[in-house]
Amino acid sequence: MAQKEFKNSIFIGYARHVKNEAEAKAFIKEIKELHKDADHNVSAYFVKERSSFALRYDDDGEPAGSSGKPVFKVLESKGLYNSAVVVTRYFGGIKLGFGGLSRAYRETAISAVENAGIIEVFEEVRFTVRFGYSEIQKIKNLIEEYGKIEQEKYSDVVEFGFFIKKEFEEEFREKLAKLTGNKVELENA
Repeated sequence: MAQKEFKNSIFIGYARHVKNEAEAKAFIKEIKELHKDADHNVSAYFVKERSSFALRYDDDGEPAGSSGKPVFKVLESKGLYNSAVVVTRYFGGIKLGFGGLSRAYRETAISAVENAGIIEVFEEVRFTVRFGYSEIQKIKNLIEEYGKIEQEKYSDVVEFGFFIKKEFEEEFREKLAKLTGNKVELENA
């Protein structure tokens, strides 16, 4: 959440990660309910599901293009897919004009996004690798260079369960094969 004041008007911004368009709409509805006494609840979302995009913005009674679009542009310019922002305005009695409104909504949206934090979302691949004890340190180092070990089992062989980013899968497989002379069992888990 972020709160700013522009010429006696109070602007309160909320930003949230959403999984889909339905979740974005539910978040917007939740904030509108929270601030049902506000003059305006301007909203925008940018959702990527599989290969399609859902993007919407709403000026909520402000002059067309003065508020929803600047809020949406914050999401678009930062590449924030699967995000929704609502900026609530309590009118303070002084008109801001089109440019002033745009600036106030944009700055509040930026602050809300920054306060919410940006997380990187990427596709991961899970693997299990089995190998002899003499290979522990070099395999552990390689895995930690590309991802994170989730599980370790020690019996007659060592077994690590781990995740790496999907984009590095081929490179990881090649390095593992070269490092161990192809003498490990690697499988997708």
